[in-house]
Amino acid sequence: MQFCDDCGSMMRTAGDEMACTSCGYTEPKDEQLAERFVSTAEQTTDDVIESTEDANFEGKPTADDVTCEACGHGEAWYTIKQTGSADEPPTRFFKCTECGNRWREYN
Repeated sequence: MQFCDDCGSMMRTAGDEMACTSCGYTEPKDEQLAERFVSTAEQTTDDVIESTEDANFEGKPTADDVTCEACGHGEAWYTIKQTGSADEPPTRFFKCTECGNRWREYN
């Protein structure tokens, strides 16, 4: 990774230059340095965890260690999302397989 000398943000390749996406600073690409860079593929939508109200939880993993407060059923689909900083535990989002009630659990 190469960082901007002006603002410290990560720079990206733009043709034969390195460009800062934050402040617009550019500099010629150092070919020796560029050989050490690794490009990664873009994230696909398969990797996205849906936690919105209209998210489709069906087909997600199920948890049988929970109880729905709305109907008392003991099974729910769930997804996990890191909602705090990296050193905090993730949040689990649930949807009851019986009544569709949604809730979250902070560990």
